[in-house]
Amino acid sequence: MSEENEDTMIEGIGNEVVWGLTLTFAVLVPLLYFIFKRWRCRQAQTIHPESEQVVADTREQIFRRRTVENLANEASGAMRVRSNDSEIQCPVCLGDASYAIETNCGHVFCGQCMITYWRHGTWLGAVRCPVCRQQVTILLQCFTEREQNSQEEDDIQERNTILADIHNYNRRFSGEPRPIIDYIRDLPTLLRHLWNEFFSVGGLMYMFRIRIILCFVAACMYLISPLDIIPEAIFGILGLFDDMFVFLLLAIYVSIIYRRFVTNRAHDAANT
Repeated sequence: MSEENEDTMIEGIGNEVVWGLTLTFAVLVPLLYFIFKRWRCRQAQTIHPESEQVVADTREQIFRRRTVENLANEASGAMRVRSNDSEIQCPVCLGDASYAIETNCGHVFCGQCMITYWRHGTWLGAVRCPVCRQQVTILLQCFTEREQNSQEEDDIQERNTILADIHNYNRRFSGEPRPIIDYIRDLPTLLRHLWNEFFSVGGLMYMFRIRIILCFVAACMYLISPLDIIPEAIFGILGLFDDMFVFLLLAIYVSIIYRRFVTNRAHDAANT
């Protein structure tokens, strides 16, 4: 047996391959765990036990307000029927999500329910998600096409009120410093909304779109460039680790760009 084989951890496999696979699994396993956990939480939007009392108070406020609205509409003879094409159930009011809001952790609520949860809770800063208890640092609108384009007076008033509250919340809390793990957790939600706005009319401004395109082009050039920090030709699979790390940093940076865009939009809405 040669000296080269004696120095390897596993006979017939180079040490760089072993270390490369180890580091790859060390990155992929936690990332896949967070994605799977987020998916499971979204599938079953059940209220966290620590949030049950606050949610119960919020639910009471919502039902009381809707009762007053219905009585007022009956008295005026203009009964309003709430209808939307949302397929998501709000875990607060247990009805179809109306003028839905999505948190950075990926949970969806009625706009009115989430705002009431924020307004009537004893929060010192940003609220904690009623489902997973993660700190909610940004609210993203998920209005249906009918809700977005409705020209009925009541719908316009409710839509504008919820949008104003969303902008108010984002203006206060979306710029707070956060640990790196929170940026990774928020990637699936923020990148999905970024993707939707990137290809929508009236979504992201052209300057933001150009910055995102340049970041993507730079990452692709680094991927195909032979001048890697850890070249694959020498280190084998381990050389892919720096490529994965670069793309992860790119995703985090792009999510930060989108978060700043949402914050700036909130400030612009407050100044108009």
